Amino acid sequence: MDGRHAGWLAGALLLAATAGCERNSGASAKTAAAPPPPTEVVVAAVEQRPVSIVRDFTARTEAVPTVEVRARVPGVLEQVLFQEGTEVKQGQELFVLQQAEYRAALETARAQLAKAHADLTRARDASVVERSRAQLAQREADLEKAKQDVARYRPLAEARAIPQQDLDTSVAAEKVAGAAVDTFAAQLKDTELSQRTQVQLAEAAVEAGKASVTQAELNLGYTTIRSPITGIIGKVNVDRGNLVGKAEPTLLTTVSSVHPIYVDFSVGEADSLRMARRVKLDPRGRVQESQFRLELFLTDDRPFPHKGRVVFVDRAVDARTGTIAVRAEFPNPDKIIRPGQFARVRGVVEERPNAVLVPQRAVQEQQGTRTTLVVEGDKVALRPVKLDERIGDFFVVTEGLKPGERVVVEGVQRVRPGMQVKAVAGKPAAGAGK
Repeated sequence: MDGRHAGWLAGALLLAATAGCERNSGASAKTAAAPPPPTEVVVAAVEQRPVSIVRDFTARTEAVPTVEVRARVPGVLEQVLFQEGTEVKQGQELFVLQQAEYRAALETARAQLAKAHADLTRARDASVVERSRAQLAQREADLEKAKQDVARYRPLAEARAIPQQDLDTSVAAEKVAGAAVDTFAAQLKDTELSQRTQVQLAEAAVEAGKASVTQAELNLGYTTIRSPITGIIGKVNVDRGNLVGKAEPTLLTTVSSVHPIYVDFSVGEADSLRMARRVKLDPRGRVQESQFRLELFLTDDRPFPHKGRVVFVDRAVDARTGTIAVRAEFPNPDKIIRPGQFARVRGVVEERPNAVLVPQRAVQEQQGTRTTLVVEGDKVALRPVKLDERIGDFFVVTEGLKPGERVVVEGVQRVRPGMQVKAVAGKPAAGAGK
């Protein structure tokens, strides 16, 4: 190769090297000037749909009525006629006390009543009064005859046709006859009063005798102790052979009605106002109709198969706790629930037909203010919100968001208000449910 060709080759290589350097420099400058891609965030839409405000309340079961079975008369417990812990019917015989003493007392009371009836019959006998009336009539006739004698003798004595002594004798006889009439009239009144008194006393004795018989029959009846209600009976507190009811009515056992079973719980003041709209009371304040249906969960957290309803709302809110007492009724046909159990009651206190819902993941709290990041077009905006109830994984929004707006649920820490982002729809959060 001569010198001319060598120079040409060297120049070509230099030119190629220079062009390559220029191309590399232009590519590097272009790469440095290109903006970074938008930050990717996951968004969810603000929803609007009907939701139910659900509350759980701590509760305790109660049996109404619960009756203590006691010995009302003293006596030795002779028989126990039931099995503990079983169901008994109203009127079923439970215990029998010794009865001989009470049977004798009943016979004595009946005999006293019979004597009182006999005394009343004798007291009502009018023969004594009639005898006194006859005696008075006889004395009145004697007085009339004495008056007639005086009237006949007086003109004769004045004409001296008869001795004055005869007139004086007839006047004296008239006075004696008058005194006799007064005496027998007083005796008749005394006899009549005495008879009325005897009749009243005898009638009172009859009434007392009837009361004694009734009391004796009651006492005899109390020796057979029956179940006052239908329900589950508890254990026997006194063994056979013991003297019961001597100083005070001895507690023998307890019976509780468990179908239906009642559940007592307390409701906060705000929830009680919501609940009041779903519970209709009659003019006397009793629960007439309730749309506040309840579910019951026992300590195993399994739902009780029967729904309950509110049957009682207390008259006032407890100022110490800010709650009001509520009683619900649940069917308990299988006698599963017994009184005194702790439970949890769940109920829908309010229905909201058009609630606006935002996912919980989209809500941040900064200095006591709750905010969300809203994607408007392809940029992020900070939006303060006011929230109400939590429904599952959602909050009910009362102010700050509208249905259909997109809020950031993932990537919140990577963006700031005003940034351009790439919004990607995420999986729906857990529904609120009704």
